[in-house]
Amino acid sequence: MTEELKELGEHIAATIDADIHSWRVEYGELTVDARADRIAHVLTFLRDDPLAKFLVLIDLTAVDYPGRSKRFDIVYHLLSMHNNTRIRVKAQVAEDESIPTITGVYPCADWFEREAFDMYGVVFSGHPDLRRILTDYGFEGFPLRKDFPLTGHVEVRYDDEQKRVVYEPVKLVQEYRNFDYLSPWEGAQYVLPGDEKAE
Repeated sequence: MTEELKELGEHIAATIDADIHSWRVEYGELTVDARADRIAHVLTFLRDDPLAKFLVLIDLTAVDYPGRSKRFDIVYHLLSMHNNTRIRVKAQVAEDESIPTITGVYPCADWFEREAFDMYGVVFSGHPDLRRILTDYGFEGFPLRKDFPLTGHVEVRYDDEQKRVVYEPVKLVQEYRNFDYLSPWEGAQYVLPGDEKAE
């Protein structure tokens, strides 16, 4: 299987070399690093090429690397049922950049792109209906970014007196606690509360 993936990677690189940065076979899967501005062309090639035939978009998501200048990896997972092969295509995008939509190539990418926009703030240029899909319309921030606070910004509850849903700033009833989840029988590396009485 690895040899077949290497042959496919070499074929992709030889055919659309200007549209990709690199390719590699890792963990039994072929990964292609594509140029973000050419992503629709790369995926169209992978769908239509007779040696590839990646007709199914399984998943589209983003990965956040806040320390990089190109903060996000947009990751596409494709399946070729004809060849019984999977491929991963990645494209890097900065926080203030957009990436072209692929809804014209894979129509099912519509909601995947909306989810990535909602959770990470990645803008897909040319998307027919790019709006939030999982959070509320007035939601602030992007929950899956690494710099999003653990508690969020606002909390939502139903107010019985006002007979409507109200948004309030988050109020924590106790200080944030860091749990180590160690079993007391395995022995923690510090004195547990109450152990000082045993001495």
